[in-house]
Amino acid sequence: MSVQATRATVRQTAGCSYTPSMFESYRDVLMRTGAMTFSAAGLVARLPISMVTLGIVLLVEDRSGSYGLAGSVSAAYMVATAMSSPVLARLVDRWGQRRVLVPCFVAFAVNLGCLVLAVEQDWPVPVPHLLAALAGSSYPPIGACVRSRWTHLLGQGPALHTAFSVEAVVDETIFIVGPVLVTVLATQVHPMAGIASIGLCALVGGSWFSSLRRSEPPVDPAPDAGSRRPPLERRWLLPMVGVSICLGALFGSIEVVTVAFADEQDRAGVTGLLLAAYALGSLIAGVVTGLLSGDDASTLRRYRFGATAMAAAMLPLPFLDGLVALGVVLFLGGFAVSPTLVAVVSLVEANVPPARLTEGITWVMTGVGLGIAPGAAIAGALIDTYGASTSYWVPVVSGILAAGLSWVSGRRAAWRTAVFAQV
Repeated sequence: MSVQATRATVRQTAGCSYTPSMFESYRDVLMRTGAMTFSAAGLVARLPISMVTLGIVLLVEDRSGSYGLAGSVSAAYMVATAMSSPVLARLVDRWGQRRVLVPCFVAFAVNLGCLVLAVEQDWPVPVPHLLAALAGSSYPPIGACVRSRWTHLLGQGPALHTAFSVEAVVDETIFIVGPVLVTVLATQVHPMAGIASIGLCALVGGSWFSSLRRSEPPVDPAPDAGSRRPPLERRWLLPMVGVSICLGALFGSIEVVTVAFADEQDRAGVTGLLLAAYALGSLIAGVVTGLLSGDDASTLRRYRFGATAMAAAMLPLPFLDGLVALGVVLFLGGFAVSPTLVAVVSLVEANVPPARLTEGITWVMTGVGLGIAPGAAIAGALIDTYGASTSYWVPVVSGILAAGLSWVSGRRAAWRTAVFAQV
């Protein structure tokens, strides 16, 4: 990516003045040849992202009666996914999407089936954890592949920013549909039905997406032997990854504790609706964020105040005693999610060398995955000992840590964003 292209992207994401023509831009990018098809296929293939950890928690807790075990198995899955995603992304760049995605989705479905067998047969620890890790390590970075197709189709510029806004809305949509679907199937049909639907979505969506060869980006040629990649400034990047880890712990713990809270209220079937309310708030904020342009707002300010607002939204959770109040708090808290994550990516875009932009974004997104695992595991252990309400202190503490780190990080990137907005 060129510096000019990076500046254009930052200008599109850094401001906050409303632009009515953005509605036309949404329609324009979706009407490009093949765009709506591969985006829809990507939605189906990405549904497991929002379903699998919740499905694992519901299945393992139903069979074992332990939220601690359920949280640790879910954590094993998330750690493996976070660690394998950068490796699989490099393989996609080297070999092409179809050659990597098809075997990965098949392996994911097979490993998930083996995990179900291990839980049903009560195989001893750590067998379920190992099988969950195998499933997680085989799930490919399908979201990055979808965005790569958008880049190949549109090139750099305002249309690409609009396309990425579309995918942000898709991301939130799967977190509305997925939890509801897996919860209904697991609680109203059969505990294994939720996991079965995850494998089916992966196979159907992955096969559909991989079959769309016309929109698949070409394989990047191998770099010259003597070429050197520009360095990443790790002293700046690592605190940003730290913020992402804390946010991931917040997301992971909310999911596990909300399952337990609904179960304690004898309303396990509404878990998906509660998590969908959280995602709905983020989706609405994501749509609004995509309709903002200009250079009036500071990306650094959005990053810091977004993280602070997310932490503040978590504070009432340990004191709630009803599902309606919980749903309202989660819905309102979701409004801080998308703007904060968009600001994180914008700061990375402004700071890292263009030749390593994908790697920089991958690191902060991997941080979210790494945080989900310990957040879910710690919350699960606390639930078994103290109950759900007390365990909501895990997302509270995670949010406070993320907010604190945000106020001492990201400054240099914000300075570059301001400079780019003026050129």
